[in-house]
Amino acid sequence: MLRVSHSALVGQSVRNFAAAAPQAKSRKGPNIVLVDAVRTPFVQSGTVFKDLMAVDLQKEAIRALVSRTKIPYKDIGHIICGTVIQEPKTSNIAREAALLAGVPDKVPCNTVTLACISANVAMTDAMGMIATGYIDTAIVGGVELLSDVPIRYNRKARKAMLTLQKAKTIPDKLKIGSEIVKNLLAPELPAVAEFSSGETMGHSGDRLAAAFNVSRREQDEFAIRSHTLAQQASDAGKLKDIIPVFLEGKKPTTVAKDNGIRVSTMEQMAKLKPAFVKNAGGTVTAGNASYLTDGASAALIMSEEFALANGYKPKAYLRDFQYVAQDPKDQLLLSPAHVIPKLLDKSGLTLKDVAVFEIHEAFAGQVLANLNAMDSDYFCKTHMGRSGKYGRLPMEKLNLWGGSLSLGHPFGATGVRLAAHCAGRLKDEKGQYAVIAACAAGGHGVGMLIEAYPN
Repeated sequence: MLRVSHSALVGQSVRNFAAAAPQAKSRKGPNIVLVDAVRTPFVQSGTVFKDLMAVDLQKEAIRALVSRTKIPYKDIGHIICGTVIQEPKTSNIAREAALLAGVPDKVPCNTVTLACISANVAMTDAMGMIATGYIDTAIVGGVELLSDVPIRYNRKARKAMLTLQKAKTIPDKLKIGSEIVKNLLAPELPAVAEFSSGETMGHSGDRLAAAFNVSRREQDEFAIRSHTLAQQASDAGKLKDIIPVFLEGKKPTTVAKDNGIRVSTMEQMAKLKPAFVKNAGGTVTAGNASYLTDGASAALIMSEEFALANGYKPKAYLRDFQYVAQDPKDQLLLSPAHVIPKLLDKSGLTLKDVAVFEIHEAFAGQVLANLNAMDSDYFCKTHMGRSGKYGRLPMEKLNLWGGSLSLGHPFGATGVRLAAHCAGRLKDEKGQYAVIAACAAGGHGVGMLIEAYPN
């Protein structure tokens, strides 16, 4: 039960950490808290959620969050959801999912997109809305269903179809019709390469690993670590953000767990061939890269004042955030290395002050390259304008419940999962500060600072 009496919590609004504990720089505006976060199981695309629509998954996440937190509909100020590959029928998927979940039509909803950090954008947009006083509460989240993506007719066919509507004579209609027929068997698949560079993330990940001397063995070891830690967290019941999804049909079933966790061995990993650079130099494989995933997430955030006045028990403070952008060709996946120092400098903290790190695992090589970049004098001086290297992020603080390599990565939903794991790990590990860092297409990235809420 998340709702408790105001009197039980009002005295806890002052942090009870030891006086010697580091304190982040104070920010103007209200304290913003994470009350709770949920997600559907993250599953491999083409498996148990393959017959659903993305809006179905987002609806399940919103409905479960409302049920778990018991927030009255009248108290929901705004709903924001992130997604990347949009279904045209539900282009504002936040609105459609909210209505399906039973949220009254008086609650405004909007959808945002910024590749793999779309859910982070949903969170930080809502933080801004709360900070300005526009709302007291928001539901934020995101969704991706890669089992079913829009596949368009190619441009010639589309152009001919639109022209056909204006054709007046039979010969004109027949001529345009033949143009349509010629192009029907050449569909336009969703783009997987960066528009600006023409390069896929996998190729970029391979180049990045080579540039920062990350070996194939190191990547495979990190991937095994991710799956092993995810399995251990699942077995220990730590993934409390997962909510079951009931599937109707001839054989009704309930999906209650992630299905992409695969603890492997180095021998098995060594058998996998490079997935992108198809020669002896390629090191990114299906085993050390994140997989296509279906899933949705939702979180309830609000001002601390509203939470205490209405009997909610927050899980964490959402203290600060930082967005970055850099060269989308040579530094496409290097945002964590850029954003972590910027965020911590702004907050007056150091690596030593942070107990928990949750870095999005697009590829094992990408994570390890970012760690090497922060520990590189050359990179930090040349590309970040620092006097020297920032430092080595301790592996014992990183992604201890697994990451995107093992749990999966529904593009629009991962940001909330990262926040939920930060809050959960801070409580589990008795830490004070956590940092989220994630890269995204276009050379973008985000960092978020989260602080444990006092018990």
